[in-house]
Amino acid sequence: MKKIFMAASLFIYSCAASAQIAQHAPAGFDVPQQSSAKGTIDTIYYPSATVGVTRKALVYLPPGFSSQKHYPVLYLLHGIGGDELEWLRGGQPQVILDNLYAAGKLAEMIVVMPNGRAMKDDRATGDIMAKDKVEAFAAFEKDLLQDLIPFVQQKYPAFTDREHRAIAGLSMGGGQSLNFGLGNLDKFAWVGAFSAAPNTKSPEVLVPDPALAKEQLKLLWISCGDSDRLVSFTTRTHQYLAEKQVPHIYYIEPGVHDFKVWKNGLYMYAQFLFKPVDPNSYQKYSTL
Repeated sequence: MKKIFMAASLFIYSCAASAQIAQHAPAGFDVPQQSSAKGTIDTIYYPSATVGVTRKALVYLPPGFSSQKHYPVLYLLHGIGGDELEWLRGGQPQVILDNLYAAGKLAEMIVVMPNGRAMKDDRATGDIMAKDKVEAFAAFEKDLLQDLIPFVQQKYPAFTDREHRAIAGLSMGGGQSLNFGLGNLDKFAWVGAFSAAPNTKSPEVLVPDPALAKEQLKLLWISCGDSDRLVSFTTRTHQYLAEKQVPHIYYIEPGVHDFKVWKNGLYMYAQFLFKPVDPNSYQKYSTL
């Protein structure tokens, strides 16, 4: 009887938890609410041994941030034509997150928005498709793991274990998130990609050990607009994961390669982070 009661309780909890997350962002989700508490945005400068210069990133701290508490961290990456300011300019993540906090739908977290182009001149100028600039996006893996993450953990009261660390990004940053997150499951338990670009590694390389990925991932989210010319990269990843029975959310929505899709991706993905997640609810969010 006790086992039956526990199973029923878990079922009710998982249904209630999944019911709290809408299948799409509602109107006004990205409009500032004057009455709600606001998070703050800092600019940090960190020494990068990988690049050999001091680099910068933006950091969003949640409303009511306290240095006396510890927080999980989400690393949020930009696209090939952007920099650490791209999300702020095009997506206003601080507004989306502030509104989610006001609605009681978000676990408290620090969000770091770095420049994912790991090179001395990391500006998004000139030929953004130049070989050295594209290679710098791959080089950011080392900068992220060896320079930025340790700096964030030193400067802020951040948890240091993988269960409290997430990564996500748009387009080129979505490819980075899959490459770095799935390639370092000892560092990330939560991985998300919005409209992942062609820099995304092939599924067999991303997930060479499906059993290990299934065991270690708390959540794997991949989403894209159905009219996005890059949707095939998301689809091929999903097909491999489905074949190998690796739980994930495959979220295809009406849209193209733009911030309308990416903002909804952040709105949806962020609500799952650092909470109990029921894989049985994933199908609810797959393909609207």
